[in-house]
Amino acid sequence: MASGRQHDRATWILGLPFALLWWPWLGPSGAISGGLGFLIGGLLLSPDLDTRSNATRRWGVLKLLWWPYRRTLSHRSLFSHSPLLGSSLRLAYLAGMVLLVSACLQPMGTPPPQVLLRGAAQLWQQHTPLIMSAAVGIEASSWLHLVQDGDPMPRMPRPLQALRPRGRRKRSSKVRR
Repeated sequence: MASGRQHDRATWILGLPFALLWWPWLGPSGAISGGLGFLIGGLLLSPDLDTRSNATRRWGVLKLLWWPYRRTLSHRSLFSHSPLLGSSLRLAYLAGMVLLVSACLQPMGTPPPQVLLRGAAQLWQQHTPLIMSAAVGIEASSWLHLVQDGDPMPRMPRPLQALRPRGRRKRSSKVRR
């Protein structure tokens, strides 16, 4: 398993090569979008948001948004350290938290969630290839993290661990004399 510093170093080193992969198809804007997605995915939306990690600290005061996520998931759970599922859940969680905060702060003048959703839909319609390159960058950095950790099988999430049947305990192989 790699340390947080090793994860960060690999993300920074591979960010530019990943960005350049997009250049032939989407030009400079696609390269920037894919590269930023890769960096954001590795440095801010890391699978290690389920622990007190470098990624969590980078959120500053906003790290409080990730407290319920961290309390719900055990480290390396199926929902945090799985390809596709982990990144999708983190993005959905973040979107949900943004909408919740928007709804709570609406009396103070923030845009209501409906306005944010309409804006997101319009952004998707106008810039689908760039958003997809950023999403692939987020997922690619997650895979890099998983490969560095050597995570073949993630753990079951805490709420589902109680439902798992317990096997018999193995007796020790001590020889009785």
